[in-house]
Amino acid sequence: MKKFDRILFIAVIILALFGIIMIYSASSIWAAYKFNDGFHYLKYQSVFFIIGVILMLFISKIDYHLYYKYANKILLICFILLILVLIPGLGSIRNGSRSWFGIGPLGIQPSEAAKLGLIIFTSKYLSNSNKFIKSYQKGVFPILGVTFIFFALIMLQPDLGTGVILVMAIISLLFIAGVNMRFFLAGGIIGILGIIILIIIAPYRMDRITSFLNPWKDELGTGFQIIQSLYAIGPGGLLGTGFLKSIQKHFYLPEPQTDFIFSIIAEEFGVVGAFIVVGLFFLILSRSIKIALATEDSFAKYLSFGMIFQIVFQTVMNLMVVIGMIPVTGYALLLYS
Repeated sequence: MKKFDRILFIAVIILALFGIIMIYSASSIWAAYKFNDGFHYLKYQSVFFIIGVILMLFISKIDYHLYYKYANKILLICFILLILVLIPGLGSIRNGSRSWFGIGPLGIQPSEAAKLGLIIFTSKYLSNSNKFIKSYQKGVFPILGVTFIFFALIMLQPDLGTGVILVMAIISLLFIAGVNMRFFLAGGIIGILGIIILIIIAPYRMDRITSFLNPWKDELGTGFQIIQSLYAIGPGGLLGTGFLKSIQKHFYLPEPQTDFIFSIIAEEFGVVGAFIVVGLFFLILSRSIKIALATEDSFAKYLSFGMIFQIVFQTVMNLMVVIGMIPVTGYALLLYS
């Protein structure tokens, strides 16, 4: 490495360490009830943090040109894993989705690897296809075809949240590459029609939309989770109720240590704590964009943009779900959940 962005590194470490603290706060009551150990999730998250930092530093030493060289093979491996996880006996079901390979108490989610694998492949494709990018047939449709196949496999699990993040990141890369704006207009129309079809074939998604529009219509059913989330955020006020003093984590708010951990942050640390968390994510975004714009290698540029797009989209979608701006869907808050 010629340069090391210390600000980016420090922002990630601070977020992850605060995430460990909030994992303990959000999960201690539930963990004590389920495992007879209030530190259960704290121990796991701490181990993941140590492993994650070691892997982060190790992978940062790898020449990114290797990703370019093996992009097709990486994509193929991801494709095979997405098929294998759908096979009963191989893939395990969690929260209604067959999207995990269970390894003892741990698990591997192929769709997460697929998100990164597709970004690597798309970055290579776009860096080699600049002269074709204005052509839908030669520049756009091939990458959209691959993306649709991956999206379809993820929807078979089903996992709409991950599928949406994957598609949004690829569409954003096409925008960065300079695809004609008319494509995005047509794509938006097709996307709306696709969402309507997905709702028709899975009525539970319509229940989520109606509960989003008026959660109090079914306050003990489909609207329960978002109502409990708002009950956590509201009392937090400016400075919060105080660390470990959340009421909603006492079996009111479902998934307080996973998808809705931001609700507990807002309850215990208030608006100030919430803005600090959002500010650190914004710092990661700004530093990442600076890195992407500074490189002269088109593959590295697309790769950097693609990765930060995925991080930002998933973060924004999680926060929008938690505060009730969009229907409840399974988006984890990165570095926290």
